[in-house]
Amino acid sequence: MLDRKENMVMAAVYSLCDGTDGCLVSSADIMSILPARHKINAQSLDDILNALKCDGYFDLILSERKGEKMYVINLKESGFAYKRTAKQKQRDVSFKIFLAFIGALATFIFGLILKGLFT
Repeated sequence: MLDRKENMVMAAVYSLCDGTDGCLVSSADIMSILPARHKINAQSLDDILNALKCDGYFDLILSERKGEKMYVINLKESGFAYKRTAKQKQRDVSFKIFLAFIGALATFIFGLILKGLFT
């Protein structure tokens, strides 16, 4: 399970790869896609990318181009399935909310029936 920052970075990497096996990106490219309200600096971005690499989402190779640090990212199976698992997680949460609503409604109706029987 990814935390919020890892989820945002993985979504940015997935969108930068744009359906291909891999991509060559800089930290500025990744940070430009991230929401401005979440401050992620270059060091924490490196830590998050290494954590995602260890989790098996992609292979990560550090490179340098014209003095700028670049990341060579090759998506693995988990990386390709990221969008599908994100949608599935959202469906699961929606189903749980719906189920809680139905349970509350059933409890309310059952309470009204009991109140009508005993008063």
